Amino acid sequence: EVLNISLDEIKTLPKTEIVFDFKCVEGWDQISYWGGVKFSDFISHYKLDDQTRLGYVGMETPDKEYYVGIDMPSAIHPQTLLAYQMNDELLNGQHGQPLRLIIPVKYGIKNLKRIGTITFSNSRPRDYWAEQGYDYYSGL
Repeated sequence: EVLNISLDEIKTLPKTEIVFDFKCVEGWDQISYWGGVKFSDFISHYKLDDQTRLGYVGMETPDKEYYVGIDMPSAIHPQTLLAYQMNDELLNGQHGQPLRLIIPVKYGIKNLKRIGTITFSNSRPRDYWAEQGYDYYSGL
């Protein structure tokens, strides 16, 4: 089953705001203030709870050139957001407009910018940075 969901529809869901110290595998970090919808709230609203019994979530950019695979426990972690705001402003292109993943239990390479598709699976989805030799899970 395929759902087509607009940003405006996502913005009608309960908004969650977090302050997140974004950590890069290269050693830098940056504290930012994010606003969006908890992925777990998104799951509940769209009645996708059965999908959380699967092992993984895959996300790809609209052009399919960048993609991540996330283990389900991390995806449904209470701090994981589908973010559409940074520092009280709607995301711009540099930060992943219109929607991006903020997943505080992972390094920055897992925080996909510009979410185009979200899929659920029992097999590990492909992951851009894992294909470059980084750890698939990239947890903190």
